[in-house]
Amino acid sequence: MERLSYEVEGRVLHLSHPTEMNITWVGQQDLLQQLLAAWITFDEKDIPLNPRIIGKPGVGKTTLAYTAGKSLNRDIYIFQGTIDTRPEDLIIIPVIDENQKIKYAASPLVSAMIKGGICIIDEGNRMSEKSWASLAPLLDQRRYVESVVAGIKIPAHPDFRVCVTLNEDASTFEIPEYISSRLAPQIFVDYPEYEEEFRIIAENVPQANDELVDYVVSFLQDAHTTQDAFSIRDGINITRYALRLLKNNCITGEKKFSIKKKNRKKKIIHLEKEPIKDKKKENEFTSDELINATIQSIQMVLGTEATVYFSEEEY
Repeated sequence: MERLSYEVEGRVLHLSHPTEMNITWVGQQDLLQQLLAAWITFDEKDIPLNPRIIGKPGVGKTTLAYTAGKSLNRDIYIFQGTIDTRPEDLIIIPVIDENQKIKYAASPLVSAMIKGGICIIDEGNRMSEKSWASLAPLLDQRRYVESVVAGIKIPAHPDFRVCVTLNEDASTFEIPEYISSRLAPQIFVDYPEYEEEFRIIAENVPQANDELVDYVVSFLQDAHTTQDAFSIRDGINITRYALRLLKNNCITGEKKFSIKKKNRKKKIIHLEKEPIKDKKKENEFTSDELINATIQSIQMVLGTEATVYFSEEEY
C-alpha cells in the first residue's frame, strides 16, 4: 500500500493522493516536447526549470501538463489556485483529527515534493503575491519550502517537478517579478487549427459522428477570430449536450434551420468510431437534425447570442 504519511523534522505529515484523470493531449506535439525539455536535468547539481503555460481559459493547459507528467510515469498532483489561497494552503494545513489531536495535512504541492511527483499549480495568477512569496525558495536553487504552522523546512525530492498554468483573462493578479523570473520558460497555448481541434473533440467525445464534430469545430473556428473566442472546452460541452438532445429526442425550437449544401472549404476528418444512433429509428441522424441539435446546444451552453457564429450558409 502506498505510504500516505511522512516524517519531516519530527512532524508526521499526511500526504494528499495524486490526481487521476482520463485525459490526453491531442495535437501540437511541439508544445509537449517544449514542456518536457524544461524538466530535463544533466547531473545531480543541475536543477529543472519551472515552466509556465499561458493561454486563454479552456485551451488545454492543464491537459498538456498532465499528459507530459504521465509520459514520464510520474504521479501528478494538482493544486488549484484561487483568490483565497493562503500561504499555508500551499504548504501544510493543521486539522483536528477524530481524537481531537492536531494533524498536519500536506498540500498537493508538498506531497509531490516529498514523493518526487509532478505538481501542476493550476491558474496560478489567481493567487495573491503573499501566497507566491512562500514558494520563492522552492523555485530556485534552494528547492525547499518552510512551514510556519508546523515549524519545519521541507526539501524537494530530486525527481520533483512543477509547472504553473496561467490564464489570459481579466480576473487574475499580476505575478510578482521575483516569482515571474523563476517561472521559465513560457509556453503559449493558442487555439488549434481546424484539423487539430476536430481531433481533440473527437477524442473527448468518441460517441459523436464526424458531421456533428465538423459543425461544432466550424463554429469554434469562426469564433476564434473574435473577442468572443470560445474554447475547446466549450466545443466539447456543446458536442456532449447536442448528443444528449439527440438521444433524448428533445430537439426543440420554433424555427428549424434548413441546410444549404455547398462545396465545403473544410474537409471532414474521418475517424474510426461508432456512429450516433437514434434509439427509435436505429439510423444515423440527418444533417438537419444534427445542425438543429448543434444550434440548440450552442444556445443553451453559451447563450443565444453565440449562434451569430453559426452560419447556415456555410453548410
